[in-house]
Amino acid sequence: MAPTANPPRPVRVWDLPTRLFHWSLAATIAVCFVSGKVGGNAMQWHFISGYVAFGLVVFRLAWGLIGGRWSRFASFIYGPGALLRYLKGRSRPDELIEVGHNPLGSFSVFALLGIVSVQVATGLVADDEIANTGPLWRFVSGETALDATAWHKGPGQWIIIGLVSLHVASIVFHRLKGHNLVLPMFTGDKPLPPGTPASADGLQQRLMALLLGAVVAALVNWVVSLGQL
Repeated sequence: MAPTANPPRPVRVWDLPTRLFHWSLAATIAVCFVSGKVGGNAMQWHFISGYVAFGLVVFRLAWGLIGGRWSRFASFIYGPGALLRYLKGRSRPDELIEVGHNPLGSFSVFALLGIVSVQVATGLVADDEIANTGPLWRFVSGETALDATAWHKGPGQWIIIGLVSLHVASIVFHRLKGHNLVLPMFTGDKPLPPGTPASADGLQQRLMALLLGAVVAALVNWVVSLGQL
């Protein structure tokens, strides 16, 4: 058999900050869920992990504007036409859906960022009427705090678990089809055709991410401190 004229080569798709965000959010969601179910003294970890989730979401929203090429939202915002072509298996070559997030993966990213944002917001103002209140609960009415708590402890957490389960199922499905989506999220690279544009992932981008992370951490600390004034 003749060798392939243009064999795939490793291309940097996921920059280091995106990879760290991905695994950190996965771990944070797990800690939030388990600590919330355990209750008692574990609730301190529930609050801490919630604040971490707050910072991670804010970081990712900003990184989606200034991060590496395939981490930017502009690279995976698809219109209805692109989604329909993808579902029919007729995506155009110029759409490069095999590089970063495909249309369904894009929906998963935006849905998860959105629901985690709502979960963080409701947690900040929650009041379980027993021993735990969010740091900003006194800035809302009692009725709003109770409604937020009901969402936070009910539909919110189960929607997140549902989205995470669909994400894992998608990874397994693609693995069975011969596409490993997990390894690139560790290494940052995917085997792709020559000429595929790569994400910038050098010292400059990583220093920028560190600076952004520091700003986000200060923002989260300030918001949390409002409840201590």
